[in-house]
Amino acid sequence: MRFLRRAQPRWAPTESSLEWQDSTLAEIAWDKSRGAGRRWGIAGAVLGALVGLVAFAPASWLVQGLASATSQYVILADARGTVWDGNAVLLLTGGPGSRDASALPGRLKWNIGLHKLGLEIRASQDCCLNGQVALQVTPGWGRVKISLVPPAAGWVGQWPSSWLSGLGTPWNTLQLEGKVRLSSPGLSFESVQGRWLVTGQADMDLTDISSRLSTRRPMGSYHLSVTGDGGSNGGPALTLTTQTGALQLNGTGTWGVNGLSFRGEATSREEDQAALQNLLNIIGRRDGARSVISIG
Repeated sequence: MRFLRRAQPRWAPTESSLEWQDSTLAEIAWDKSRGAGRRWGIAGAVLGALVGLVAFAPASWLVQGLASATSQYVILADARGTVWDGNAVLLLTGGPGSRDASALPGRLKWNIGLHKLGLEIRASQDCCLNGQVALQVTPGWGRVKISLVPPAAGWVGQWPSSWLSGLGTPWNTLQLEGKVRLSSPGLSFESVQGRWLVTGQADMDLTDISSRLSTRRPMGSYHLSVTGDGGSNGGPALTLTTQTGALQLNGTGTWGVNGLSFRGEATSREEDQAALQNLLNIIGRRDGARSVISIG
């Protein structure tokens, strides 16, 4: 005689158990959403702080960057505003540890904005720049390019030659007077694998130059041209010529990987030799009536 085992009834959820499960799942979902919201809130706060930090970055950041890039020969003093829109007093100095410094009158003003895939720096200074001068900075893979936008008026800026005394020796001894004007149809510097390539041209006219070392005033007017190397290894070429004057300066050189290399000479008319004697002794090595200039 076979006995049939009575089947055990399966557990069936009650209404109260279903309510408990729904409540638990809702709490878990709420905790997850609250945690996600907290994380998003923190991320948003950090991102907002970074955007604010970049947008309102103090001008002192640009001061430090320029001083480092120029080995402290060019300084922005008393900087005000932000990296993107600010102003400062432009100084030339003799470098680290030097007490020599020379400032331009007025304040240099700048504004930095986006331009295509890079930045455009627009600068103005009432005393010295021809309107608003623009530099375009274009980064790339392992390179960065800085281009001077050709000004519509033809010349970029004009400075008193006395400003150079801030660079220290020998400029503080020469104590030059006169004007230096820069013009360019376009010039660019590109850093590629630690090497600078220069394309384009820049011309510098030194007009009615005088020195405290000479009683001949003015001594003359001169022209210095810089022609880009077009990507060659020689570096840009420099050519110095005399336009007019008692002191005759002529020479050529290059500005390459190893720095500046220049060879030239200074001479004077016979009737002006006495007035220019001290100057000729300082600016080069004397070889009879001429002074040989050798740099690098």
